[in-house]
Amino acid sequence: MKQLTLSQITNAVGGILNVNCDDYITDVCTDTRKITKGCLFIAISGENFDGHDFINTAFENGAKAVMSSKLLHTDKPVILVKDTRIAYGKLASYYKGLFNIFCVGVTGSVGKTSTKEMISTVMSKKYDVLKTQGNFNNDIGLPRTLLSLEQNHTGAVIEMGMSSLGEISYLSKITKPDLAVITNVGVSHIENLKTRENILKAKLEILDGMKETSKVILNADNDMLFSVKDILGDRALYFGIDTPALVTASDIKVSGDSTEFKINYDNKSYNAVVGVVGVHNVYNALAGFLVGVQIGLSPEKIIEAIAEYKNANMRQTIKDCNGIKVIEDCYNASPDSMKSALEVISSVECDGKRIAVLGDMLELGSLSSDMHTDVGKLAAESNIDMLLCYGELSENIIKGAKQNGLFDALHFSDKDKLADYIRKSVKKGDAIIFKASRGMRLEEVIKLAFEQ
Repeated sequence: MKQLTLSQITNAVGGILNVNCDDYITDVCTDTRKITKGCLFIAISGENFDGHDFINTAFENGAKAVMSSKLLHTDKPVILVKDTRIAYGKLASYYKGLFNIFCVGVTGSVGKTSTKEMISTVMSKKYDVLKTQGNFNNDIGLPRTLLSLEQNHTGAVIEMGMSSLGEISYLSKITKPDLAVITNVGVSHIENLKTRENILKAKLEILDGMKETSKVILNADNDMLFSVKDILGDRALYFGIDTPALVTASDIKVSGDSTEFKINYDNKSYNAVVGVVGVHNVYNALAGFLVGVQIGLSPEKIIEAIAEYKNANMRQTIKDCNGIKVIEDCYNASPDSMKSALEVISSVECDGKRIAVLGDMLELGSLSSDMHTDVGKLAAESNIDMLLCYGELSENIIKGAKQNGLFDALHFSDKDKLADYIRKSVKKGDAIIFKASRGMRLEEVIKLAFEQ
């Protein structure tokens, strides 16, 4: 982190500094376990904790100053603000403004992280890129990411998540992206937002922190995103496979553990390959292609970057376990991403059986039962030989599968028993995919089944 003075920080957040001191701050932290000497500790109040309770610990661990929304009687440096969470965002926004970087904001119901990784790979052909790490895409994680900017950075890819209206608007106003990408509008978080129309509204909030002339890259094959083409006018840059768009893909085929396709742009076609399987990865590549075009890269250089793309951890990573092809996709799940996972296991090359291990999809509200049943129907219609499910909600996946003719389908309520069944049933030459919402921690079954 670039050094900031206490007065710079105080002015940036509209706070009050309690002492006449203008020391330098070399780091910002919200966790006393990660305090570094010379850092500013920001006391955030959360659902399960209040950072103000740890202010003394922060000083004891070497913090040079703290930011607090509570009046403290101390002669140590304290920046008093009305709301430390809001002040954290203001500080991150101010700090980003000290850099001359090209910033891309990414959001969507599914595929945000893999698309972010693709865009980062493409942008790295021109810029030294900072990207969101892990799931730091909310009002705490995003400021942390921006405050990680260093002097060498010339580009950034910032992921923005949400569960309610207004959240992406806030994140976008902090980040001020130069370009935005919306991957799709599905049903993730429909429990809170009730309708896909509200989800679309929430995703379009990414425009709130952008200049009125800045472009937004959208998936033309997504009905909700395509519906705003007339509203956004020439600000909208569309990519697609089934729908005519600025850039499209055709001749898609899976070859081994990669996907080959043609990218069609500006009346020319280019051969491309991405080292992962699944049509959803082609969409990611198309979004990355358009970002590359916007930053002035040649199509050839963009395609070179696409070929170098690698999935982030727990997002359809493929590994060989004693001759069994294991596909780990345990980071998150929704009906759309379940469909993608089933497409992946259906198309992956293997000499034996294709097996899907699916867990609960969370945050679907009153539609949950029907949507799990629909996933079961998709499983029955896909090219898999066996379906194994874990979690209370996933009983409906089994129900939907059996109703539609897939009878080799079993439900488990215990991870140990599921892992034991997998060890006994899956053979060399088989391929197996694991997919569930993050809260199900389905990766634990992989460890139990294959890594003991």
